[in-house]
Amino acid sequence: MHLPLIPDIVIILGSSVLIILLFQKVKLPPIIGFLVTGVVVGPYGLSLIEARREVELLSEIGVIFLLFVIGIEFSLKRLATIKKAVLLGGVIQVGLTTLVTALASHFIGLSWPQAVFIGFLFSLSSTAIVLNLLQANGEITAPHGLLSVAILIFQDIIVVPMMLFVPILAGQSDNTLMTLALLLVKVVGLVLLIIVLANYVVPFIFRQVVQTRSRELFILTTIVICFATAWLTSSIGLSLALGAFFAGMIISESDYSHQATANILPFREIFISFFFVSIGMLLDIQFLLNNFLQVLLMTFAVIVTKSGVIGIAVIALRYPLRTVILTALSIFQIGEFAFILANTGMQYSLLPETIYQYFLATSIMSMALTPVLFKFAHQLTDLLVKVPGAKHLEPKTMAHNQGTSPSKELSDHLVIIGYGINGKNLARAADNTDIPHVIVELNAETVRKAKADGEHIYFGDATEETILRHLFVHKA
Repeated sequence: MHLPLIPDIVIILGSSVLIILLFQKVKLPPIIGFLVTGVVVGPYGLSLIEARREVELLSEIGVIFLLFVIGIEFSLKRLATIKKAVLLGGVIQVGLTTLVTALASHFIGLSWPQAVFIGFLFSLSSTAIVLNLLQANGEITAPHGLLSVAILIFQDIIVVPMMLFVPILAGQSDNTLMTLALLLVKVVGLVLLIIVLANYVVPFIFRQVVQTRSRELFILTTIVICFATAWLTSSIGLSLALGAFFAGMIISESDYSHQATANILPFREIFISFFFVSIGMLLDIQFLLNNFLQVLLMTFAVIVTKSGVIGIAVIALRYPLRTVILTALSIFQIGEFAFILANTGMQYSLLPETIYQYFLATSIMSMALTPVLFKFAHQLTDLLVKVPGAKHLEPKTMAHNQGTSPSKELSDHLVIIGYGINGKNLARAADNTDIPHVIVELNAETVRKAKADGEHIYFGDATEETILRHLFVHKA
């Protein structure tokens, strides 16, 4: 049997290994290595990849797994605490970025419909890259992490109305307002369904599964829930990635979320590499070299404009200056959903071919710079907060901090692996001597009973590094 995709997978992963190994020597982030791999093996490089559509499908699976894991780290309760950031922060960021970009585009000679559409494109940030970096650095629940996630959630939702608005901009509308109203009804129905699934259906299913003590069945169930929810949201017109995020939040309400994360991570690491490679494959390297100065100036303009607008949005939410800067340095880039939206605009002649090439080059350049700026974000923030006059931007009353830094959660504590006779005796002794402790146990029924008794206990396999990290074993 001959599978045409296998040679392409070998080429992509093999090239990634070599390039990332080289990049690690000079301390460049792996994401840049994947982007460069895409440029090298893609149609504008050595043209080694034939099954481009199949590679794009694999990349979409990577984004699904990434958003699923991020969703697990959230919960419906935590999302409710940042609803103001989702709505107000998202509206300000997307609205202002669209307005500023549209004015600049019209000034250089584009028509208003084209200018507004380009504003749509530039207002979107990269969910996959930002969330991957936040999670890898343990900052997903820090204040700037929560704000970044909030604004990205709004962007992922608003991209659907943007796509529906494209025919209106092109003067080819067909009852779009009715479509938007129907979409709103579907979204409300989906949210209600997710609440029911999170609180009743999924916990019941997992209780039945974990009683079998079958690791394979647990992994299969987790993946089915992930893809089924993603497919459900896709069927009502939202993105697969947003559905995967919702699926993760559904599982986050159960006692089995940490073990689910540990099982999914290997899948995420493999498939997300295809996503970054597929983005690199879009770049026309010859166009970039011929117009390098213009692309560099446009990238700088995007970073400055979006960072400024994001800063205004976070200041409006009354967060401290440090959080303002860190959030701005996280989501300044142009995102992957902008590529999908750009294809729709091309179909309606809202994006001239030359502008499209500039857009692609600028987007990928801003994506490539994201891990670099992210790496030095805290050092840059330390410098910027000391700039004369910067303190005047601090709001007089601060927003309540809903984020928690993992480093402040648990330290100098006892990790008890297993809650049998010895585990119970050890926990009792720790209670009597006021030693903080956390327990991990693989028997779901034992976990349920211990939780009912008020014990700080988690379901999970202690041989998994992810589980131990959640228990802060490195600070125990």
